Amino acid sequence: MKKDIHPESYRLVIFHDNSSGARFLVGSTIETTKTDKWEDGTEYPISFVDVSSDTHPFYTGQEKVMDTAGRVERFKNRAAKSATRGKKA
Repeated sequence: MKKDIHPESYRLVIFHDNSSGARFLVGSTIETTKTDKWEDGTEYPISFVDVSSDTHPFYTGQEKVMDTAGRVERFKNRAAKSATRGKKA
């Protein structure tokens, strides 16, 4: 690997998948404030993510609806309201 090409903030970071609980130790420059211990007992910065290769449909081959903000329910409510309005006319 070439020397002196990575930013100074490049270091190993734990990425924790909130959906599956999987954890990955990867080199990154992401800004984090929390730390956690890895399997080897060393403490690393940790970042929490909603989707990783452990849960993404492209890698798992399974379609999964992940609705962390309630968007699906709001859409269904709007669709139901517009369907009832269309029937009255």
